[in-house]
Order: sequence, then C-alpha cells, then structure tokens
Amino acid sequence: MNFTTFNSFKSRNFRLFFMGQSVSLLGTWMQKTAVSWVIYSLTQSKFMLGVTVFATLFPTAIMSLYGGVIADRHNRHSVLLITQIVSLLQAILLTISIVFFKDHAVWTIIVLSAVLGIINGFDVPARQSLVREMVDNKDDLPNALALNSSMVNLSKLIGPALAGFILESFGDEVCFGMNAMSFIPVIISLLLMRLPKQELKPNADRNIKNEFKDAFNYIISTPEIHSVLIFVGLMSLFVLSFTTLTPAFAKDVFNGSASTLGVIDGIIGFGAFVGAIFLASLKPGANLVKVLAINSLVFGVGLILFSESTNYYMALFFVAIASFGMMSVRTITNTIIQVNVPNHFRGRVISIYVMTLTGLLPIGSLAIGSISHYIGVQTMVLIQGVCAIIIALIYGKYLKKQKLKKEAINLLKQRPEQGLGVK
Repeated sequence: MNFTTFNSFKSRNFRLFFMGQSVSLLGTWMQKTAVSWVIYSLTQSKFMLGVTVFATLFPTAIMSLYGGVIADRHNRHSVLLITQIVSLLQAILLTISIVFFKDHAVWTIIVLSAVLGIINGFDVPARQSLVREMVDNKDDLPNALALNSSMVNLSKLIGPALAGFILESFGDEVCFGMNAMSFIPVIISLLLMRLPKQELKPNADRNIKNEFKDAFNYIISTPEIHSVLIFVGLMSLFVLSFTTLTPAFAKDVFNGSASTLGVIDGIIGFGAFVGAIFLASLKPGANLVKVLAINSLVFGVGLILFSESTNYYMALFFVAIASFGMMSVRTITNTIIQVNVPNHFRGRVISIYVMTLTGLLPIGSLAIGSISHYIGVQTMVLIQGVCAIIIALIYGKYLKKQKLKKEAINLLKQRPEQGLGVK
C-alpha cells in the first residue's frame, strides 16, 4: 500500500468526505440490491431488470453534460451538498412508496429511479472533480482515486450482503429506509468541510454549446483521452451490464433467495475492492494503460468461467476474478482522465466520460435483458466475456501502435536530418 497517498489524505476535509461517503454508499448499494430483488420478484422479468437500470443510468448520461458545465461554473462543494439533500428526499419518497404501495410499486420505483438518475447527472461530475481538489500532489492522484474506489467497492461488498440479510429478516422497506438515513452523515460531513475557494473561470462564456465545443475539441486532439472514452464506451455497451442479470443467476441458476443475490453482489464488490487495493498499491509512474488492457482480459476470462460454472461456490470464485479485472475499466479510465485533463475542462470532460459510461450501460442492460430471455443468462454472460477479451485485445494493439508512433516521433526529434532526407 502506498502510504504517501494516505499521508496526503490526512486532512480534515478528506476524513470528513471519506466517512460521510462510506456510510452513504453503503446505503446506496443496499437500495440497489433491494430494487433489483423487488422488481424481479414482482415481475419475474429479466427485461424489467434492464428497464430499471436504464431508468437510473440513462438520465444520468443525459444530464451529466449539463452537470459538467455546472461543476465548472459553480462551487463544486455547494453543488454536491445540494445533490445530496435532493437525493435524501428521493430516498424518503421511495421508502414511502414501498411501505404503502408495494403491490403497485414497480413503475413508482422506475420513475423515482429516473429522478435519482437526473440527480446523479449533477452529482457525479461535481463529486469526481472535488476529489481532485483534495489531493495536493498530482503524482498521488492515481493512488488517491484507487483508494476512493476501494471505499466504493468495500461498500459494494458489505451493502448487498447486508441487504440480503435484511430483505429476508425484516423486509425490503427497511433497506430503503436505511438508505434514506445514510444520506444524513454525508450531508453533515459536507457542512463541516472547509475547502479553499474554487477558482472559477472569469468572464465565463455562458453559451453551453460553445463550452462543450471547446471540450470536444480538446478530447479529439488528445489521443490519451479519446481512446479511453472509446474503450469505456465499448465496455459499457457490451460487457459491464452483466451485473443486471445477477438476480436471475441467484433465483434461476442457483435456486436461491434474496440472500443468495446479496452474496453474489457482495462477492462482485469484494473482487472489485481487491482490484482497487491493487491499483492503489501501484508505484507512481506505473503504466496504467498496460494494466488496463491486461486486467480487461482478466475481466473477460472471469466472466466466461462464471457463466459456465454450475457449482455455486466456484461461480463465486470466478465472478470475484471477473470483478477484479472490471475494477480497472472504471478506475483506471477515470484516473487517466483526471491526470491529463486541465482543471478548467475537468467538469465537462468528466461529464462526457460519465455520459459515455452511463449512457451506453443502460442500453446494454436493456439489450442483454431482452436477449437473455431467449438464449439464457449463462449464454449471455459467456458472450459478454468473449466481447471483453476482443475489446481488450483491440485496445492493446492500439496502445502498441501508439507507442511505436511516439518512439518514431522521438527518434525524428533527436535526428531531424533523417526526417528531411538529408544525408
């Protein structure tokens, strides 16, 4: 573990941020598991699982574009505080709907999931940009983001397992209620934080179209950024949506209950948590794009083995391997963008990244929910594993080509007379 990164986080602001977010994320993953179980229990439809994911993520993708502009124009701490308060209200409404209207809750859940997606469209760009402001040393940023991801995935490990126990022992309304309460600590932590005044762009052009035109031009002219966006887009569309099918694996493949779903989702969180710790342990200057390509291969192989496993415990082992590799797809791509993008573009570029990730993921979820109805969830995940391997190999070949291109350019710079044909 890189203790230099921990030292950079020994600020009051980060401790508050870490503690508040940890509790809030725990509630978020409990709710996610509860929503999937309630929807599948009431409808017995894999397609409706995809609809639920689509309702949450697609509005995030659309609104994140405007959210990125807001994050660059306004104080990110204030934006994040507002989104957390509104999220608390959304969680309270969802809890009330489950308590009083459970038999007719499917479309209420979907509508409120869409509301949460809109809120997240503003929350994610502000939160991701704010994390960068908490790190004093830029060299520590990759480890910082990996540690932040470890917090997310530790909650993903504990939250679903806890949700499975609560669903069976106390009922789904308790899961939703606990998620609502989990927003209180993060709101308090944000109120207690004292951050330096954010340097906002003076005389900002209030034309959103022009602001995004500048951001898109920057992305197009920067190979490190646009190649990562293409990579994460393909992974989101074809592979990352495999988690949509975990309720079907729990109930249909392994003949389990809500606790079975909690264990599967918890193991996915465990593998991702170990992956995040691995990334946090990398030395400064490590070749992140190479790690990304290799771990994406691990992701694909793990999914293939998981899809073919009929033994429950072996399946858990293989899905942990898959989620270990999956961690890199989310964390390293985010890190590459955070490291390379200047501050005045960061909110907008992150919003485009979020749009790519959360815009294509729900489309993929709808597609696999529909296709798996005809070919089965195991065959569907097998195909997704193969897709992950193909995407990783193509990306690895692209990286090798770019490396050779850079070496050639550097050689010409050192010996310019050869480039001019001078002997």
